[in-house]
Formats: sequence, C-alpha cells, structure tokens
Amino acid sequence: MASTHSHPGEQAAQDPIRLLAIRDTPLTVDEVFRAVGDDAAGGTALFVGTVRNHDGGADVDTLGYSCHPTAEAELRRVAEKVAADYPVRALAAVHRVGDLEVGDLAVVVAVSCPHRGEAFEACRKLIDDLKHEVPIWKHQKFSDGTEEWVGA
Repeated sequence: MASTHSHPGEQAAQDPIRLLAIRDTPLTVDEVFRAVGDDAAGGTALFVGTVRNHDGGADVDTLGYSCHPTAEAELRRVAEKVAADYPVRALAAVHRVGDLEVGDLAVVVAVSCPHRGEAFEACRKLIDDLKHEVPIWKHQKFSDGTEEWVGA
C-alpha cells in the first residue's frame, strides 16, 4: 500500500486561493465556506469576526472600517504565504469596509487542508497575519463620546 503522503490529495492544491476580497457589502459565512470546499480536504477551519458592543471596557456605539488602496494586494500576499507554508487545498478571506453595526460580520476566513490540525493552524495564521499586516483600520466611537483608530 502506498504512503498516504504520496496521494495528490495530501498535498497543497496548485491554486488554492479561491476567494479574496475587501468589500463594502455584507459578508456571508456560506459564500466563504462554499469557496473552500474540496473533495481532498479532510478538515476545514473557518473564523468569523463580528462587531462587538464593547472594547477596552467601553461601550461601542458605531464602528467603521477603511483600508489603504494596497490592502487587497497585501491580503493576496498574506494568503499566498499561508498557502505556501501549509498543505492548503483551498483558502478564502473577505473583509468588510464601511460602517458596520454591532453583530455584523467584519471578516470571514476559511482554509481547507487534508487534515484538521493543518486546517486549524493555517486558518489561525491567515487571520492573525491579515489583522497584523493588511492595512485595514477600524474607527470606533464610544458611548462616552471618545473614539479611537485601531489597525495594521
């Protein structure tokens, strides 16, 4: 019997990046989940970031995201690095810009790999690097009248 690692499904896909976008329209988990479907994947990990009603001990009233014109290119660079470092079968990442409400989806990322552990690790790397390296900024306004900018 051949080693399981010799099967093509155990390797990274030739072009695993299926969906990358920064958009001002509502995001859906279903779109991202469908984008990473792959018959050779045994594990799919998905992360959903939502707007919460507080931050740093203060109540958040409104929140808006904006990005630098290079943000999509940086998102692609981050995705390509994750795909190169893990046996990714499929990868997707979308981030919202514009004004959002509490509970809205701000970011959805997903990765499918041959095994669950790889999928978890790759998904975590994707969201962490996206948040640290892609020039997207969050502007929060708090109920006490203060505001702050947060971002890469």
